Amino acid sequence: MKIDKQIISFIKKHHVLTLATFDGSRIYCANVFYAYDTENNIFIFYSDDKTKHFSDMKKNENVAASIVLETKIVGKIQGLQLNGNATQPTNEMQKHCHKIYVKRFPYAIICKADLWMLEITFAKYTNNMLGFGKKKIWKKS
Repeated sequence: MKIDKQIISFIKKHHVLTLATFDGSRIYCANVFYAYDTENNIFIFYSDDKTKHFSDMKKNENVAASIVLETKIVGKIQGLQLNGNATQPTNEMQKHCHKIYVKRFPYAIICKADLWMLEITFAKYTNNMLGFGKKKIWKKS
């Protein structure tokens, strides 16, 4: 099942996601700039190997993430909560992911960090503009 067009539209309007990782004893959050690959339904981001979330993802690829529209107006609340698997791309996917990321963030051409992919397995999109508490759920088949 393809991910809903409204969810994709929301993802493409933003550029920072909050990534939650787990090292086996503690949960940790980090904010990362992302590019989204619609074709493969993955978020692409860079992370330095000295960061806590990098270390956590090496131990446990299961992550959660969220993207939110900041607003105090209840009728405009929008947000995406998701679960997925964070892995480093294979050599085959490396160039593809880098190209997508650099297209969105040209300054990343000089980035020395490591590339990561977050494959979505579950997404819950809330959009009060469609009606109070209106949600769309997507699960990977």
